[in-house]
Amino acid sequence: MKSVLRWCVVPLLATTLVAQTAPSQTTTKPKTRKTAKSSPAVTAADVQVLRQALTAQQQQIEELRQQLQQTNQALQQSQQQAQQQLQQAQAAATEAQQKASSVETVATEQKDTVAKLNNDLADVKTTLTNTAVNTQDEQKRMSALEGLVGRFRLGGDVRIRGESQFQDQPGFFDRNRGRVRVRFGFDGKLNEDFTGGVYLATGSLGDPTTTNETFTNFFDRKTIGLDKGWITYNPLAHKWLSLTGGKFAYQWQRTQVTGDPDINPEGFNQKLSFDTHVPFVKNVTFQGMELLFNEVTNGPDSYAVGGQVSSKLELGRWTATPSFMVLNWHLPDALLQASAFAVQATTTGSTSLTTPVPAIPVPGEGPGCAAGRNGGKLPSFPPCAFAANGMTNSTFLDASGKPHFGSPFLYADFILNNQIKTGVSRLPLNLLLEYEDNLAAKEHPVDFTGALATNLGKQSHVYLADISLGQVKNKGDLQFGYAWLRQEQDSVIASFAESDQRAPTNILQHRLYALWKARANTVASFTWWHGRTLNTNLENAVLGPGLKPGQIEPWLNRLQFDLIYSF
Repeated sequence: MKSVLRWCVVPLLATTLVAQTAPSQTTTKPKTRKTAKSSPAVTAADVQVLRQALTAQQQQIEELRQQLQQTNQALQQSQQQAQQQLQQAQAAATEAQQKASSVETVATEQKDTVAKLNNDLADVKTTLTNTAVNTQDEQKRMSALEGLVGRFRLGGDVRIRGESQFQDQPGFFDRNRGRVRVRFGFDGKLNEDFTGGVYLATGSLGDPTTTNETFTNFFDRKTIGLDKGWITYNPLAHKWLSLTGGKFAYQWQRTQVTGDPDINPEGFNQKLSFDTHVPFVKNVTFQGMELLFNEVTNGPDSYAVGGQVSSKLELGRWTATPSFMVLNWHLPDALLQASAFAVQATTTGSTSLTTPVPAIPVPGEGPGCAAGRNGGKLPSFPPCAFAANGMTNSTFLDASGKPHFGSPFLYADFILNNQIKTGVSRLPLNLLLEYEDNLAAKEHPVDFTGALATNLGKQSHVYLADISLGQVKNKGDLQFGYAWLRQEQDSVIASFAESDQRAPTNILQHRLYALWKARANTVASFTWWHGRTLNTNLENAVLGPGLKPGQIEPWLNRLQFDLIYSF
């Protein structure tokens, strides 16, 4: 490159010099011709001009050299940049080739993966289809189950009781025991027109008057049986009609006079209930009941049939519910000739005079045979009397030795239940009055001690008065009450009467009670039963230890402390 520059600079310099000297030669040529013989004189000015010309040429050469140098540097930088770009391009090409190879490899792998995914996707689609079908079926079943469960409600309660009994009578041993009651089940709508339910409960299978289990028998398990199971037809289009069948809670107005609260009768009930718009009269209800309590294979069955009419009256702060029931018991003697299974007998044998058999233990768990008292004669071994709390009705034996009731039973029961608002919503005044009469009862011409006596008349009446203040509906509610009862011997069947009072019948009974709703689902209560036998002269009258007929029995006290949890 430098040699080229030299070859270019030399002609350029020569040309410049010629251009600078050409005018002088042209001007002086004529003079040379005239003075050919004399030499021209070089003046200082000419030298100065030449020097200046050379200096200018040198500056131009220097400028050209600098320009060439700058151009050379620019070319070198360009060459380096081009070389770097070439190297980068080569590197990029190599990387691109590698990537291309990788992409080709990945593409191949992806192709295989896509093929596998297609196969898997087909399997997944098939699985999802099957799952969707199964899910729909499960949803249908769950919807059906939810609909079924939604129509029913679970319910029940647990009651823990502490109980004490004492009597101011020589030979009477005070009794203290703990007891538990458990009830559990469900009820609800079967469809728009039918409702039903099933409930289980603890209690001896041979005693329908209680669901209690005593803390005894060395921590053994307690018996649980079917307590209720029923279906009710109450058509949506005819709300006034209700037909119930099965083992159900009492459907009619009643008190413990005609049946223990723990009993759930069996059979059928029909109810016609009409709301009215007559002043003071809000409702009128008619009922019929058919209660089946003993079915036999060969022979007539035992049952009770009857009816009740009731109403609801409202007048200002006073609300009254009067009712009147008639209930006829057909062939109740079956209760005195019950099987060992029915009474859940713990022993068996025979008191026959010709072929006596001593007591033999059997695996029953119930109350067994109800023995006769105070001159009454009842079998000690099955078939025998079914009366868990004692047979206190009048009885007799026929010529063959079979026991029979002294009177048939045809209940006529009138109840007037009143509630009066006191101005304090949580303290209503409740007053219940009841009069019951066994219309079929026979007169007692003698006292059953064997001696003639003044005609005792019909032992057929019951009088009950129960007054209380308060209610047990919401948390913190209190209720206090007192009840008075006078119940004659043949007023009702002793087998089904209240189990907590002094005796099923032939009693004078007082009862004090208090309840406190500690929580929305928990109630604490106290009950004091204070009673005695009404007429100790009567056959099968319950007497304290050592007490003789005709003597007045000391009061028997029974204290109950309960804690009830409901759910």
